[in-house]
Amino acid sequence: MQNLVIYFALVISSSLLLNFPVFPQITSYPETEYSRIRTLAHEGNLAEAESAAVALLDSFPDYSDASILLARIYGWQQKYEPARAILDSIILSNPTNTDAIEARIDLALWMGDNKLSIDLADRILTSDPTNIAIQDKKLRAKNALEAADTTSAETSPVPDSLMRNQPGSIAARNLETAGKTDLRAGYYFDTYSEPYGRFWQVFQAGASHLLRFGRIIGGVNIGNLHTYTDPRIKATEVQFEAEAYPVISHSDYAWLDYAYSPGKYFPSHKVSAEYWHTFKYGWVASAGMRYYYFNSNIFIGTLSVEKYYKSWWFSPRIYLYFKNIGVTTSYYLTARKYFNDINWLQLTAGYGTAPDEPFDILAAPVRQYAFSLRLAYFASVTKDLFLRAGIGYSREEYAASLKRNRFEGSLNFIYVLNSKK
Repeated sequence: MQNLVIYFALVISSSLLLNFPVFPQITSYPETEYSRIRTLAHEGNLAEAESAAVALLDSFPDYSDASILLARIYGWQQKYEPARAILDSIILSNPTNTDAIEARIDLALWMGDNKLSIDLADRILTSDPTNIAIQDKKLRAKNALEAADTTSAETSPVPDSLMRNQPGSIAARNLETAGKTDLRAGYYFDTYSEPYGRFWQVFQAGASHLLRFGRIIGGVNIGNLHTYTDPRIKATEVQFEAEAYPVISHSDYAWLDYAYSPGKYFPSHKVSAEYWHTFKYGWVASAGMRYYYFNSNIFIGTLSVEKYYKSWWFSPRIYLYFKNIGVTTSYYLTARKYFNDINWLQLTAGYGTAPDEPFDILAAPVRQYAFSLRLAYFASVTKDLFLRAGIGYSREEYAASLKRNRFEGSLNFIYVLNSKK
């Protein structure tokens, strides 16, 4: 009888355990779970942090700090709509919640809504005028508005001419709002040893100025050519170049470039144009055309897509080389790692028959197929001085079944004359 009682007790206990709800640890210690989620997010584990934050709010729907953290996690993943819905709801029910307002300021900056960022910053500064962090966010929003009413430099692609071969990429995101006028200098070389030795180098000097419609750049390029042929060639030429980066709207901008050279090795005329459109969630697409004239017309079209992911930026690009025999293509993929708002490291890999800038010099069109790798680094030396350094390697077919190694390198500087404090 005693054994029967014990048996039924075990059955009843097991049934209760199986059907009774088991609450997670966060039911008793939500602050501990909040700290764990915040650590996950700061370490870059955003998907896991998002799931954990949702679970925490399921147990504690009134935990406003967790709601604000979830909104930031959404924002860091560029899921702007759910982040905005959460923060706007908190601010509507509690207009004095400065943590929610500050998170909403950041979200507005990321989305390019600089006017809203300023208005929200003023709400906090009215009661806390010495808040340095909010003052800095307001200044960034004002600088972005002054830069031809463009979108926030935090996330918007702003072209920069230092990005050789990638004029429309988002190089140095804050650089374009650093100052209205700057001086620019650079050096580039390109060399190979088959079927003969050739060393081509270009010295660059110029300046840029920010107007209401966008940035304009003017400069001169001095090209120097050495070939180890019979007879040898030693030549120095000049090329004059002008660029413009008009901002058309919050979502649209363009790049225009014209260069002229009276010499033999630079193209006599070079005309380039590209148009970018920014879509939701940080996606950007572009289409453009390059034209070169030596002793014949050369046309190259290009299409690209751009996307941020956390502190990374990715851009696949295709080039279409229009020849008499038809259209040939080449494909490039660029990955860039941002260490802060300005400094980054970039790797580009490409393959195909229409390299991205093949016609800086007359001898370049002999290239058939090529596989190339390029590494570039951009950094601020001081608050007024920026540099970009790059190296590149190509394994290319210059004639049927004949291949060679080709090397290139560059070093560029920007010095800002009137940086914004």
